Amino acid sequence: MSQQQRVNDVSIDAIPVDITNTQSGEVEPAEVPEEIRSITRGLASEQPPTNPLVVLKAARWWYIHGKGGTDPAFQWATEWARHLATDTPSDVEQFDEFLEYLVAVGFADEKAVLR
Repeated sequence: MSQQQRVNDVSIDAIPVDITNTQSGEVEPAEVPEEIRSITRGLASEQPPTNPLVVLKAARWWYIHGKGGTDPAFQWATEWARHLATDTPSDVEQFDEFLEYLVAVGFADEKAVLR
């Protein structure tokens, strides 16, 4: 099973990693792959994903294409995965920062729309 990948477009699953845009901090909603967009919106919803592997897939994308370890979407996804794995309460302030970030990035016009 040989699969060719361009030097600046690699992946370890079906979601490409654009090396030239790694940790740019400048995320445009149109650049977010549909699967990651769906998971991210799900993380903001009343019924977030319950599979930590799915959540970590989104965390990885946001880490690579967002602001790295300081990216609010990455931080919330890892916080939610921790919550799922340990069944401990999640950080409400971090969730609010995540919603504000999604509004700033352009996923919605206001936080209430995300919920």
